[in-house]
Amino acid sequence: MTNAAEACATANGEELFACAAPQHFAVDQYRADFPALAQQIHGRPLVYLDTGASALKPRMVIESMSRFMETDYANIHRGVHTLSQRATDKYEAVRATVRRFINAEYDDEIIFTRGATESINLVAQTWGRTCLKTGDEIVITALEHHANIVPWQMLRDQTGISLRIVPVTPEGDVRLEDVKAALSPRTKLVAVAHISNVLGTVLPVREIAALAHAAGAKILIDGCQAVSHMPVDVRDIDADFYVFSGHKLYGPNAIGILYGKRDILAQMPPYQGGGDMIESVTFEKTTYKEPPHRFEAGTPPITEVIGLGAAIEYISTIGMARIARHETDILAYATEKLSRINSLKIIGTSPHKAGIVSFTMEHAHPHDIGTILDRQGVAVRAGHHCAQPLMEFMGIGATARASFGLYTSRADIDALAAAVAKVQEIFA
Repeated sequence: MTNAAEACATANGEELFACAAPQHFAVDQYRADFPALAQQIHGRPLVYLDTGASALKPRMVIESMSRFMETDYANIHRGVHTLSQRATDKYEAVRATVRRFINAEYDDEIIFTRGATESINLVAQTWGRTCLKTGDEIVITALEHHANIVPWQMLRDQTGISLRIVPVTPEGDVRLEDVKAALSPRTKLVAVAHISNVLGTVLPVREIAALAHAAGAKILIDGCQAVSHMPVDVRDIDADFYVFSGHKLYGPNAIGILYGKRDILAQMPPYQGGGDMIESVTFEKTTYKEPPHRFEAGTPPITEVIGLGAAIEYISTIGMARIARHETDILAYATEKLSRINSLKIIGTSPHKAGIVSFTMEHAHPHDIGTILDRQGVAVRAGHHCAQPLMEFMGIGATARASFGLYTSRADIDALAAAVAKVQEIFA
């Protein structure tokens, strides 16, 4: 990979859309790795454009999980027998894999959770309840997923903190001057998405982190949409916390990651109590392990961790910068094709976007759009996408959303455009 190629997809994402046409990307070869794409829906080849909700799984992930359950499965950390030791080694190896994938400094900065939602709740109920008090403020943006809103509202109700909301421009951008204006001496945390799950907007998280730190605050970044679209470097961003889910990263569901800086995690109390997170227990007192095990109570999702490791290995072999360039090409092609349809309006037109196109159509409800497209074999998402405040901010109730992955081809976009034209005919 040349330096110029790597520059096409940075951890910040600002340069992601300034690249020349992508080098050859063997999309048909990679599509063959995904068994689900071989099927037909309503007699038509499946066109899967719902990767933003959950990515399809490559055969490598499916087989790695099956093989682990067939030959290596046992509970981890507490067994001296061979299977337990094998399982423990494989489980902990994935922690190192994740650390390398996001360029964290230490393995013990990687915590396995059930998903990004639990990761954010963990921070809210440990760091938040320990470090925040009445009068403190958390800054979020108007484009956040509910998972990056509701936990802070719950914390607000428990502690008396306040939430400050950074507005979004009509194009779907978050401006640095608006972030700066929302900060105050009372700001203790800035919690923002890396990429909007509705608009596809790539936020300037490196610059937002610098503003947060200059104000004496920490930053938490919801990276669910980012880690599958572009290289992520948590040290380059200077993130204090970074969260994502395995199922959007071509891995299984019920597994997520919380990255936290080592010195911050060391000061946080446990999130849950139970087995494997303790040093010793008596009826008088319990002492806890150091992070990350302090935050991984009980039997973890061992098989899902193995699947996540396989997913990261799969996409890392392809190369995140190559995936980013391919998806940039697909996004440009889809935007051009859909913009030709008179009754269609794209919601979110920032020049800094990843592979998501949300849209509305005259006279057609997004749920009707999704249903008609499904009859053409095209799978999109329809609704508020767990971002009701953003919908209200944009003055709409819902959108249809096409979201792309490494397996998305130009032929998929052609099928989408043809299916959307069918919607226009029906509602003309």
